[in-house]
Amino acid sequence: MGGSERHVADAIETLVRAGLDALEFDLVELRRGGSRSRPVLEIRIDRRDGTKVTIDDCARVSRALEGQLEGSGLVTDRYVLEVSSPGADRPLNSAADWRRFVGRRATVTSVVLAGGRQEVDIVAFDGPPDAEVARLRLPSGEEVEVPYAEITRARLAFHWKR
Repeated sequence: MGGSERHVADAIETLVRAGLDALEFDLVELRRGGSRSRPVLEIRIDRRDGTKVTIDDCARVSRALEGQLEGSGLVTDRYVLEVSSPGADRPLNSAADWRRFVGRRATVTSVVLAGGRQEVDIVAFDGPPDAEVARLRLPSGEEVEVPYAEITRARLAFHWKR
């Protein structure tokens, strides 16, 4: 991403975060995709009260953000806005996410893990800011401590029940 493109991406994220904050939602993930002629802005949101995001929530957020984005000059008139819930495979993007989902199963990518990526159980997450550690239970049953700073990607794992 070039400097100007990075500036636009940062400005869009700032605008989206402010709009969500006013509506009392949190940004879980923001992705830009599509093509140059039909850009897509995908936004995954979560409710601050811990209840599930509804279709009505997505519609309300979409209406509010559309007006702000279109008035900002940061998007073209051909962009597509998609607002959705975090989903079953929600990303774990912050220390707060990790604390919230202790006890859950996640797919974690880190150079510390054998193979670089494993599905694990989140046993604990603690430590001072900038030195947090995730205690993870590996499929073998062994528990390991992984510095949060060394986790490059994590998503909740989802398995269909039979």
